[in-house]
Amino acid sequence: MKQFFLLAAVICFGAAVLKFYTSRMTPNSARAESTQADSGPRLLSPEEAKARLDANEAAILLDVRTQEEFDEGHIPGAVCLPNELITADMPVAFDKDAEILVYCRSGRRSAEAAKKLADMGYINVADFGGILDWPYGTTTD
Repeated sequence: MKQFFLLAAVICFGAAVLKFYTSRMTPNSARAESTQADSGPRLLSPEEAKARLDANEAAILLDVRTQEEFDEGHIPGAVCLPNELITADMPVAFDKDAEILVYCRSGRRSAEAAKKLADMGYINVADFGGILDWPYGTTTD
């Protein structure tokens, strides 16, 4: 009988230790989100970007291609700010907490621009790649 109580006590203690350590662990999905947030801007699909634009009229749609590329065709409502002009003393300053959705032609410049913006303290930046993958309309207006 004494061995039974000892065994029960060891099992209870082990279960308590296991519960303590597992409650302190971060779930995989939360860990992935924090790693993504720590590594810089979010990466969105064009569909997610469109939904964000439709849901938030105040969102800034930033085209980081050259002015010539922008004039040839861009997403309606976009603002052209070429990637090379995104610096600490850039001509246009946005609110640090404004939602900024960035795109370029193929995704390389938008990733670079989104990272620069995040490094400058903009906290709500997302990159959705290139206009080549944009399945919705464009304009030359």
